[in-house]
Amino acid sequence: MNGKPILEVKIEFDKPGFKMKTEQGDVTMIPFYGKVYGELFNGIVEPWGVDTQILNRAGVRHMSARYLLTGTDKDGQESHIYVENNAWFTDDKPSRTFKSVPTFYTDSKLLAPYLHRNQFVGEGSMEADGLWIRFYEIEH
Repeated sequence: MNGKPILEVKIEFDKPGFKMKTEQGDVTMIPFYGKVYGELFNGIVEPWGVDTQILNRAGVRHMSARYLLTGTDKDGQESHIYVENNAWFTDDKPSRTFKSVPTFYTDSKLLAPYLHRNQFVGEGSMEADGLWIRFYEIEH
């Protein structure tokens, strides 16, 4: 991935998800939690994160993960980062590595001017130890 890495999120799953088939398409909701690492922020993914995947009749899958990070910013201040991470695929399932578009909201006074710029890309990858989501600043 080209770009400056800003956060790494290790996703954990331990609850069953929800699947529904309809005339319009399929809906899957996958609850998750995890840990987050980085120069800017370290902490946890709160256990109420959910990845909602909608597969429409045209075969396009929209994945939208929404979750809250709780931890400390690089100055050691307790803070939160809300993440909405979206990806689209034209096949039934994403490959082992996929790109996504994240949006961040934070209550960290230090991180807000940086994270609220929406100049980031995500990359998800299935690795030997599970699913990792890495976020990068887009280089200009």
